Amino acid sequence: MPKKLLATVAALALASGGAFAQDLKFPVGEGAFNWDSYKAFDEATNLDGQSITIFGPWRGEDQVLVSSVLAYFTAASGVTVNYSSSEGYEQQIQVDIQAGSPPDIAILPQPGLIGELAAKGYLTPLGDETKAWLEENYAAGADWAKLGIYKGKDGAEALYAFPYKADVKSLVWYSPDNFADAGYEIPKTMAELKALTEQIVADGGTPWCIGLGSGGATGWPATDWVEDLMLRTQSPETYDKWVTHQIPFNDPAVVGAIEEFGWFAKNDKFVAGGAAAVAATDFRDSPKGLFSSPPQCYMHRQASFIPSFFPEGTVVGEDADFFYFPADDTKGLGTPLLGAGTLAFITKDSDASRAFIEFLKTPIAHEIWMAQSGFVTPFKGANTELYGSEPLKKQGEMLLNATTFRFDGSDLMPGAVGAGSFWTGMVDYVGGKSAADAAAQIDAAWPK
Repeated sequence: MPKKLLATVAALALASGGAFAQDLKFPVGEGAFNWDSYKAFDEATNLDGQSITIFGPWRGEDQVLVSSVLAYFTAASGVTVNYSSSEGYEQQIQVDIQAGSPPDIAILPQPGLIGELAAKGYLTPLGDETKAWLEENYAAGADWAKLGIYKGKDGAEALYAFPYKADVKSLVWYSPDNFADAGYEIPKTMAELKALTEQIVADGGTPWCIGLGSGGATGWPATDWVEDLMLRTQSPETYDKWVTHQIPFNDPAVVGAIEEFGWFAKNDKFVAGGAAAVAATDFRDSPKGLFSSPPQCYMHRQASFIPSFFPEGTVVGEDADFFYFPADDTKGLGTPLLGAGTLAFITKDSDASRAFIEFLKTPIAHEIWMAQSGFVTPFKGANTELYGSEPLKKQGEMLLNATTFRFDGSDLMPGAVGAGSFWTGMVDYVGGKSAADAAAQIDAAWPK
């Protein structure tokens, strides 16, 4: 074992304000981890005595998990890591950078904000080699690389951010027991999903629970529906033109996707409580109808985080499970996936900062977190058998099987739209406004 690994990582500074003892979570050389690539990184990287600061979005239990990954970077490279976060991390990183005191590495889930920082000249390009690496080693790799490509201060496009840790949104949640009792099968295509929706009504049930309520952010769950349906009715290129306003929000392609959402959400027979309840139901309460007896609904479309709001004691994979929000097999659009994720970028260039980006290319940087909880990755080189649970493994396989990946569209739009008029426009739409009028209203808010 290389000498750097012989010393226990006993005092990694992984928490803002101080260090705490942190041993390696999984002993090097044991288990099904890709230790060969880790040892190769260790042998090629000797930066003993150097240190970097990393600012990211992970707090609480997530900070413990990311710290377990960073421990391996320190053990292999010799670089001490000081990790910190903030409740208002989006604002804090901008304040720190503009004040001339940026971290060495920042990690954020907002490509739009990262693009703004790149355009102002605050970020370091990661190079064509890293771009090519992403395209080759990530499933739907060109899509992932594109997430980190922005125009710099000189107006030239370059890769500035490395996608790390994904979230899956194209999920439909259901109760396996309820499906089994009713004799329903998992739909594989959009036509089958619609047929199942109508069959449940014919059998006297209610197919969907949909809730858009979220306090001041009411309406946002509908944006995910529309984004997913854009990817199932239009090409990825049309999706890209939509989120960048190369086509207006009231383009027929977008209006059509909104109307597809309306097919599910604006039919009183299809939704628990009727269409009038959609905007009034809090998104956190909405999935609870899956677990009532008799069930208030059979399906709920929501991202991977929603089990946090399931009834206490619910076991995912047993009491509740999910399936891929199916594509339209008549459109020739493959298996598109909507999601989100975090991207790492260099805000203070150094050998240690560049070594950290190289570390993210090792399977270990993914597998250590995979083997615990709350992490999925499109990295084809990571061992999927290491996922800490079957639900995570299934989401990871969805990422690997995706022919197209697109980031949450509202997060890519200007805040006035993506976190404003898009939300309110969807509330107005389910409240009775036409898709065309709602789309025109949303488009009018796009910054000129």
